[in-house]
Amino acid sequence: MDNQRLILFIVFSFSLLLLWESWQAKHAPQPTAPAVTQSAPAATAAPAPSQTLNASATPTQTALAKGARAVVETDLMRATLDANGGDLRDLQLLKYRETDNRKDIFTLFEDSQARPYTAQSGLVGKNLPNHRSVYTLTPGTYRLAAGAAQVEVPMSWTDPATGVRVEKIYVFKRGSYEIGVRTRVVNGGTQPLELAPYYQFVRHDQAPRGESFFLYTYTGPAFYTEAKKFQKVTFKHIAEGKGEFDQVASDGWAGMVQHHFVAAWLPQGKIKREFFAKNLGEGLYSSGMILGEGVLAPGQEKTFTVPLYAGPQTQTVLEKTAPGLDLTRDYGWLTPLAFPIFWSLEKIERIVGNWGWAIIILTILIKLVLYPLSAAGYKSMAKMRTLTPRLQRLKETYGDDRAKLHQAMAEMYKTEKINPLGGCLPILIQIPVFIALYWVLLAAVEMRGAPWLGWITDLTAPDPYFILPIIMGITSILQVKLNPQPMDPLQAKIMMIMPVAFTVMFVFFPAGLVLYWVVNNILSIAQQWAINRQVESATPANKKA
Repeated sequence: MDNQRLILFIVFSFSLLLLWESWQAKHAPQPTAPAVTQSAPAATAAPAPSQTLNASATPTQTALAKGARAVVETDLMRATLDANGGDLRDLQLLKYRETDNRKDIFTLFEDSQARPYTAQSGLVGKNLPNHRSVYTLTPGTYRLAAGAAQVEVPMSWTDPATGVRVEKIYVFKRGSYEIGVRTRVVNGGTQPLELAPYYQFVRHDQAPRGESFFLYTYTGPAFYTEAKKFQKVTFKHIAEGKGEFDQVASDGWAGMVQHHFVAAWLPQGKIKREFFAKNLGEGLYSSGMILGEGVLAPGQEKTFTVPLYAGPQTQTVLEKTAPGLDLTRDYGWLTPLAFPIFWSLEKIERIVGNWGWAIIILTILIKLVLYPLSAAGYKSMAKMRTLTPRLQRLKETYGDDRAKLHQAMAEMYKTEKINPLGGCLPILIQIPVFIALYWVLLAAVEMRGAPWLGWITDLTAPDPYFILPIIMGITSILQVKLNPQPMDPLQAKIMMIMPVAFTVMFVFFPAGLVLYWVVNNILSIAQQWAINRQVESATPANKKA
């Protein structure tokens, strides 16, 4: 068996799998859902003090009305708050740019009809404000003052009939993507209140703008608990009613994940919470949690704060923000291998100051570490290469008698002390490393907008002039030429077509990924060429010649 053909086949199959997953995520028909009525539903009765959190009280979505607005500007973000529901309707991350238009600031939350995505909060129960209630808000622009650590935006809601007052304060901090949502409830009535605040995201089911068809990345709700750890629930599974996740816990968070970015509600402490994910119809989904804050007696007040992280999936920041939040940067089943790879890549970047050169150096280091394994595989291929003329003569001798042909080939391998499968295992061991590095380069938001040199101004965007994909295609063809040529003409044609297919696919891949493959190909060609010469010079027939 030809080892190089084996590894190319596996990598090619892996690429086809990514294409299939991407097609399924973007084009597979979604189950139809009943239309959501646009009229406000009847208010639910307040839960009895002894009642557990009620899933049926999970808030649903209607068309978002617009009211008085506050625009908050910090060093990292520009946020828009609306008095209707006290929602966070729009959020721009000033340090990042859109994938499809590098001139536009990246927008995470978006207040639009086509691609709505918002963060909402409220209280479950009769005569309590939810995300449709109108708060009193002083409109205008709230800027983080020079030297100030934070800026606050207060809003309030009051029920004249019961005397209940609810204040919601958004707290934006300097140098942080974490937004504090502080709620103060004052029970000015005569009846006790059971406090069941909810926090949710409402999002469309489309992938982020500019997301390449050739790259499959997860977009959708995610939950985390200490018991079940990281749990993804796809929009498709929610629509089909198949999503499985921890629904009741005393810890954990609820988030919404997309390529390079995440938003997550992060309740603090051990408090009972119920997670939910719902299909709202018309391509909209909600996910979040309801908390059990206990009973508030008449004349009493209570304040509780739930942080909202809304920003990039930066490894070090996620690890410090909340347990398990770093898992939103999903490396799949190769996570144990991917983490040390990224750790190494980050350390190298700190030294050289450029992610492109860090990728090149890390590729070289991985190649050196795996050199003994890859050398065994290349040596086996080199020995097979020297036997190609003799194998061709055997084929001509035995014609279509495959049994005699295989017997003769086995005797030749035995005489020459060559194991045709000898290089398979070393190369197979390398494949998880290559795939893990692929996921690392795909998930690393640290490279978003990071240049390498010359024409490569963003390692997470495709090469604008296709130079790297073309070089990758040429080097892949050279690798095929250095391998033993298949005796079957059809196999030989397939081996030449595969590099061309890879080149077309890699045109749409991020430049950082293509850079890795180019460097790896060049190093592999150099190693294979040197081993070929060594083996050929040691072959008795070559010595005699």
